[in-house]
Amino acid sequence: MEEFKVGDRVRAHYKSGTYLGEVTEIRPQHYLVRVLAVAKHPMQGDLHSPKDGDAVFFHERRALAYREQTNVPKKMVKHFEEDIPDYTDSLRQALDKMKQELEGVSSPWAEQSLKNIASLEKDYFKQK
Repeated sequence: MEEFKVGDRVRAHYKSGTYLGEVTEIRPQHYLVRVLAVAKHPMQGDLHSPKDGDAVFFHERRALAYREQTNVPKKMVKHFEEDIPDYTDSLRQALDKMKQELEGVSSPWAEQSLKNIASLEKDYFKQK
């Protein structure tokens, strides 16, 4: 397993999303990671029933916010050597990629996921 120090740039998988950021604290089982960009937007729906459109609760899963900090298990953190992109641009790209993938799937889960994403986009990118 890779070892990191405070300030290292990392790629961290958290729940069903992947983020780019920096380590801000080292804990026994986790790294505290400050989110600076979104590499993969979290999947929509119930994490315990993935890709099930008929799950009891179909959750709207938001991406972690810019500079939000989260505990990530050490095994889910990897070094990231490239430049970290702008948060808003990376969020838009991650959502666009997810939409493209979902538009090719014909299922209740994909349809509900696309509805959730449309709602999230309105909130994420509203004019200030």
